[in-house]
Amino acid sequence: MVDLKSFEVWFLTGSQDLYGEAALKQVAEHSREIAAHLDGSGLLPVRVVWKPTLKSPEAILDLCREANAAAKCVGVITWMHTFSPAKMWIAGLSRLEKPLAHLHTQYNAELPWDTIDMDFMNLNQSAHGDREFGYIGARLRIERKVVVGHWKDEEVAARLNIWARAACAIIDSRRLKIARFGGMNMREVAVTGGDRVEAQVRLGWSVNGYGVGDLVARMARVSDAEIDGLVGEYEETYAVAPALRKGGPRHADLRYAARQEAGLRGFLVEGGFGGFTTTFEDLHGLDTLPGLACQRLMADGYGFGAEGDWKSCGLVRALKVMASGLPGGVSFMEDYTYHLVKGKERVLGAHMLEVCPSIAVSRPSLEIHPLSIGGKGDPCRLVFDGGTGPAVNVAMIDIRGRMRMVAGELEAVAPDRAMPKLPVARAVWILRPDFKRACEAWILAGGAHHCAHSRALTMAHLEDFAAIAGVELVGIGAKTEIAALKNELRWNDVAYKLAH
Repeated sequence: MVDLKSFEVWFLTGSQDLYGEAALKQVAEHSREIAAHLDGSGLLPVRVVWKPTLKSPEAILDLCREANAAAKCVGVITWMHTFSPAKMWIAGLSRLEKPLAHLHTQYNAELPWDTIDMDFMNLNQSAHGDREFGYIGARLRIERKVVVGHWKDEEVAARLNIWARAACAIIDSRRLKIARFGGMNMREVAVTGGDRVEAQVRLGWSVNGYGVGDLVARMARVSDAEIDGLVGEYEETYAVAPALRKGGPRHADLRYAARQEAGLRGFLVEGGFGGFTTTFEDLHGLDTLPGLACQRLMADGYGFGAEGDWKSCGLVRALKVMASGLPGGVSFMEDYTYHLVKGKERVLGAHMLEVCPSIAVSRPSLEIHPLSIGGKGDPCRLVFDGGTGPAVNVAMIDIRGRMRMVAGELEAVAPDRAMPKLPVARAVWILRPDFKRACEAWILAGGAHHCAHSRALTMAHLEDFAAIAGVELVGIGAKTEIAALKNELRWNDVAYKLAH
């Protein structure tokens, strides 16, 4: 998994030279204290790094260029302690390539009613200094997160936390390489195809095809010692079916699954990839469609998409980065089938093999079963039920020249009964606002059957990610009304045509 503490956001404070050295010294002390508080609170997933007060156009431009070049810097937080004339910020903000959060706060929580004088007023001017800064952000049409409240308020830190996680995912996306084994999506399927060049322009995802033979060749280099190590790890981590254990009739199949995992992992590490896809329509040279390998690589933070679905792969990776260190997990998922008892409607989500164990409610079972598609051998896979609680599903689709995220709020629930004859990992959920409206909204928005599923994240994370990336987001939740959603889709078509 990605360690978000290896990243940092820079805390930038605006002022000007008119206030004198004594006042500017206090500005610096206050801003340093705020940055230190945010950094040491444990409420943000990244480091918060204080930078000296910015008082001139040249200093602002230099700092923004420095932030662009700093690999660890995923974004900047700005605060105008005093009045900072916004013309000074034009050159720097126009060139800033990192995500921006505007913190509208002030040092003191209370007004000193009995002692307040003009010196105090001149020093503590965030109330209008931040409005000046806000104007130039609007004038330049810069996408930014605005967070309002006192800097010691945990709600302020919580909102910055969400933004920082999205910023980390954006920076990771801009460097993301995805390997499509077989170099194709499932034949004749519409939604898993798309414009890979537009995705790289908008999100940074570099998606390229590789022959299955390349993977087979890498698997051939896996040593018996590597396989032994993985098999031992499987037996310690999962409830391994007796037939797969040493001496069992299918133990060779487990060793082949371990060879697949080691080969895949080696290929991805050596190529610097953060995600991959497979397809059952191109398995030349493989004995089985990879199952266990895909599940375990996802659990380690890799993006994945089945049937060549590179958009779901990139989305799973982005959500993995955003969710790093949070409970609840992220997985590739597919809306599979319904429970349509009136008033008790449920969705059963699953896939043939590839659901991530990070969403499991209990220790997965490692089993082997036939796969009635692809014409190959029986794959090993982890079987489990997903956990319960508030969750989101999100899909990425192409809408004729632009990308759209379709996201739905839901409640993951336990299955009504056990499913002993369904040998795949699965999750069950209730849709918001209700089954009929949620399904109608998803279909009207063009949402795919593949998605990323997470109990670790909320719609707020997705909103920040989409905003920074410049990607349309259609959110479906408790307040969704179909008439309003139809209008939103119409307005979005106009807005995005004008913007692009």
